[in-house]
Amino acid sequence: MFDIDQIRADFPLLSQQVNGKPLVYFDNGATSQKPKVVLDAIQKYYTEINANIHRGVHTLSQKATDAYENARNIVQKHINAKHNYEVIFTAGTTHGINAVANGFTKYLQKDDEILISALEHHSNIVPWQMLCERTGALLKVIPINENGELILSDFEKQISNKTKIVAVNHISNALGTINPIKYIIDKAHQFGAAVLIDGAQAVPHLKPDVQELDCDFYVFSGHKMCAPTGVGILYGKEEWLQKLPPYQGGGEMIATVTFNKTTYADLPHKFEAGTPNIEAGIALGTAIEYLNTIGFDAIASYEKDLLEYATTKLLEIEGLKIIGTAQQKASVLSFIIDAIHPYDIGTIIDKMGIAVRTGHHCTQPIMDFFNIPGTVRASFAFYNTKEEIDMLVVALKKAKMMLS
Repeated sequence: MFDIDQIRADFPLLSQQVNGKPLVYFDNGATSQKPKVVLDAIQKYYTEINANIHRGVHTLSQKATDAYENARNIVQKHINAKHNYEVIFTAGTTHGINAVANGFTKYLQKDDEILISALEHHSNIVPWQMLCERTGALLKVIPINENGELILSDFEKQISNKTKIVAVNHISNALGTINPIKYIIDKAHQFGAAVLIDGAQAVPHLKPDVQELDCDFYVFSGHKMCAPTGVGILYGKEEWLQKLPPYQGGGEMIATVTFNKTTYADLPHKFEAGTPNIEAGIALGTAIEYLNTIGFDAIASYEKDLLEYATTKLLEIEGLKIIGTAQQKASVLSFIIDAIHPYDIGTIIDKMGIAVRTGHHCTQPIMDFFNIPGTVRASFAFYNTKEEIDMLVVALKKAKMMLS
């Protein structure tokens, strides 16, 4: 049973007021709120364990190591990775993408090609541009249509034997478009290209199966899915992780060190230099377990209902235009109202207790495509309600009246 009242009670922050109004938190695409079980896991680590992991012989270090490695096993099971050492802890999605892009430096030559999409977050654009600058490779971009969907016929023309890696997001953070990544992965593999999927916006809404997808890499952040900031996951197929050089050097990722030569540790530690964000890694495991107790099918169904309701209600506001109308969407609505700047709208409705994101959402090429400075983005989570959407509509109408 999906009990929205019980779910909301799990999130202490949702009960507060902002500017004297009940908080309506619609900025979940930027970061999600944290349930009490996750906050408790953080506190437990610091009050009962707080020790560095791996190699420690004392009891607390062993407890910390066990808890951290158990979290790795939880992630492995959740995404259905074949081996737990294919799960690399990172600082977040950006860290994971950069680790892969850096590793591909030794595998690219001049005029090789990297294929990304016009829907990408800057984090899945800039690292590949930097890789092209290092290697002389060429960056190609899959275009989008007016609905914010990838034009697959163009993708089919662009992919070739020159393509060495394809990097696309699972779900667009700016528009909510759900991309046909299984088709893209299969087509890329026909040409021998590796595929990285940016799953940052997908993991709060669905449960990726990396073996079924057959992606070579899948990256995501914990803070989008009820875990703390500063922790994320890079999944990589064993064959690729064995081939790629480590992104960072230091302690933990070594087997032996002399002044003449260093040899690297086995997976996953080869990619985990230095002391990690231990408490956040443990809490990520807790967050995943929490989400699975609710069930991703239930989450998807509930959020679909919220999206449909919000779409209908917002389109009743005269002058409001939704940017991104793909047939397959996650619970994200980006919109503009007449010629009013999104920042002004966001500022006014914040005074009414409503949190949304405004601007280009680190997707400036998307905004350039639509010839707009940015959007207001309302991103919904499974702990939001239709009543909150009604409050958003009322606030938007007031903001429009004040700014027109």
